Amino acid sequence: MLRLSRIRLATAIAIALAVPMCLFGENAKPALKPGIIIGTAIDANGDPVPNAIVELKSSGSGDLRSVTTPLSGAFEFRDVQPGVPHEITIKARDFADWNSSSMMLEPGQFKIMTGIQLRIRTEVTQVNVTYDPVQVATEQLKAEEHQRVLGFVPNFYVSYEKDPAPLTAKMKFQLALKVSTDPVTAAGVLAMVGFRQAGDSIHYGQGWDAYGKRLGATAANNFSNIMIGGAILPSLLHQDPRYFYQGSGTTGSRIRHAMFSPFITRSDSGKEMPNYSSIGGDLAAAGLANLYFPRSDRGAGLVFGNFAIGTAERIGASLAQEFIIGRFTKRGGHMQ
Repeated sequence: MLRLSRIRLATAIAIALAVPMCLFGENAKPALKPGIIIGTAIDANGDPVPNAIVELKSSGSGDLRSVTTPLSGAFEFRDVQPGVPHEITIKARDFADWNSSSMMLEPGQFKIMTGIQLRIRTEVTQVNVTYDPVQVATEQLKAEEHQRVLGFVPNFYVSYEKDPAPLTAKMKFQLALKVSTDPVTAAGVLAMVGFRQAGDSIHYGQGWDAYGKRLGATAANNFSNIMIGGAILPSLLHQDPRYFYQGSGTTGSRIRHAMFSPFITRSDSGKEMPNYSSIGGDLAAAGLANLYFPRSDRGAGLVFGNFAIGTAERIGASLAQEFIIGRFTKRGGHMQ
């Protein structure tokens, strides 16, 4: 009886062990041996890149692992699941990201990553260029203040720029004072006084006393004309007192441009408008002359007569600027 019980017990154990094997034996598979991935982060010169972040991402499961490279730039990932797509991304400061192609390891594969080369990141630099009209006008004015005919006669009130920046009120006064105080301007005044003394123009008589009066009157007339027509009125009326050299186009268009310049000028905004500054400057200077010219040289007739002469001189000077003087004016370090 005892023997029979032992046989039944052994049989039950055998059956208990055999049933799972029969049920699951066909589906059970041995575990796949994981793989290993190693590599070195290097730059375009072949030097190792330390402190780079190396990420291993499984495309299938989305699992993400990362390591930081030491001074040698080396990295290693163990226990990489075989048969699953993986990608490696390397990120480092000052370098563009490096991405591998998708790869799938065989069971137990030891894969060495090749072709790793980190390149310097291309920075996108945005440069905002701002136009500062005052700065541009300052630079252009500096150039104009060095313009001289034949290297010594001042020719400051001419702009040879295609698109000149407008002058500020301060610049207009600066330019007027520059012309008024130039030694060549003073020499021109002395020469004019000499001609007037010889022709007894402005009836002060003869002698040193008369010469002194002519000198004072001529200098005052010249200074008031320059300051009123070249600085005061242009500042108040927002007009540009300069002559704008055309230099191109047909001869007829250049003649018209020069002849109309005493009557038409540019506003500070760049629009054409009547040249009230030039006209007003000539009239004001002629009117002020009544204060210091002798009685025989005063009166409305002489004021308008002097205005007409001054306007004719401006037209002649503009024509000379357009066709002659410009060729002999030293600007930009050379003659044009």
